[in-house]
Amino acid sequence: MRANRRSVDIEWGDCDPAGIVFYPRYFAWFDACTAHLFAAAGLPKPELLRRFNVVGFPMVDTQATFHVPSRFGDRVEIETEIVRLGGSSFEIEHRLLRGEVLAVRGHEKRVLVRRAEEGEGIRPCPIPDEVRRLFQ
Repeated sequence: MRANRRSVDIEWGDCDPAGIVFYPRYFAWFDACTAHLFAAAGLPKPELLRRFNVVGFPMVDTQATFHVPSRFGDRVEIETEIVRLGGSSFEIEHRLLRGEVLAVRGHEKRVLVRRAEEGEGIRPCPIPDEVRRLFQ
């Protein structure tokens, strides 16, 4: 499985005073959609953390291109797909659709990390073959 689709109902609190979605909300939805992608592939994030002794997959780069605004009361669909798997990093593309219209295209680069052995902090770790197979 490489892709997942999730519906989001835009609520009053998602919007700014102009009545359109406040842009940080898109990034919160994209983050949630990445976790939903792993869950849909049969590897919910809590299980991923436990099974592979990792602390997560923090974002190291993100961007979005906004094509048309979304407003309170809209229902949007977010298509989330892994578009590249590296050694310890992976890239995600999100397409937020309002009906058939592409409203926002988002991109994330994330790195799978473990706790550093010496001291505090985190360090990249290889993406396990089992995880790689789920998304190829």
